[in-house]
Amino acid sequence: VYVFNKSLNYGDALTPEDVQLIYWPEKALPETIFRDKAQLFPENADGPRYIMRRTEAFEPVLASRLTEPGELAGLTAKLAPGMRAFQIKVGVASGVAGFVQPDDFIDIYWTGSVNGNETTRLIESSMQIIAVDDAFNEGQSTGGTAGTITVAVTPEKVARLTQAQATGRLTMSLVGEDAGVAPESIEVDTNALLGIVEEEVVVAPEVVVEEKCFAKQRSGTEIIETNIEIPCTN
Repeated sequence: VYVFNKSLNYGDALTPEDVQLIYWPEKALPETIFRDKAQLFPENADGPRYIMRRTEAFEPVLASRLTEPGELAGLTAKLAPGMRAFQIKVGVASGVAGFVQPDDFIDIYWTGSVNGNETTRLIESSMQIIAVDDAFNEGQSTGGTAGTITVAVTPEKVARLTQAQATGRLTMSLVGEDAGVAPESIEVDTNALLGIVEEEVVVAPEVVVEEKCFAKQRSGTEIIETNIEIPCTN
């Protein structure tokens, strides 16, 4: 199988001098290796293949490490069909600004006011980072604190994240390789955080007192109320 015979950086053009054939255990072959030189370097191609991720010497040449012949290496080359690149502003308080790198995965939480109560809610899970500031090859570090990260999302999630940035604060957490997708129903508000249980105000039903009217009679100059009940009139 073909392996790289030296370290290559992102964006380097691949030449036949950069690879060599070696024996590799048949049972341990990756799925996207190259055995045929004509497949790796096709004739009449529009241009060379370019390195998509930094490589090391004697690492197998995988299709995921290279562009198609003539295709330039760039941010769009990292997007799967139907996906979009969306940039998120980050800072010291974002949770990931100091250590996140391209090809990491993150969960995104939104914090804002819901019905007058401060609430934090998980809005996106296991989103792939394809760029940090201006760096977008695997393992490339920008150094210091990142100012922006770019994630690969569907058009619908572009709208969700745009609305989230406009209406609250975004916090991110780094996801481990085997963490999987987080539940969608994670939500914590101030009352839940502090264990505050709001007392239910019970409103007592209004007691309506039925008005009763009694007949009156004159006795000399006095008017005396009798115990004879009569219909009330306004």
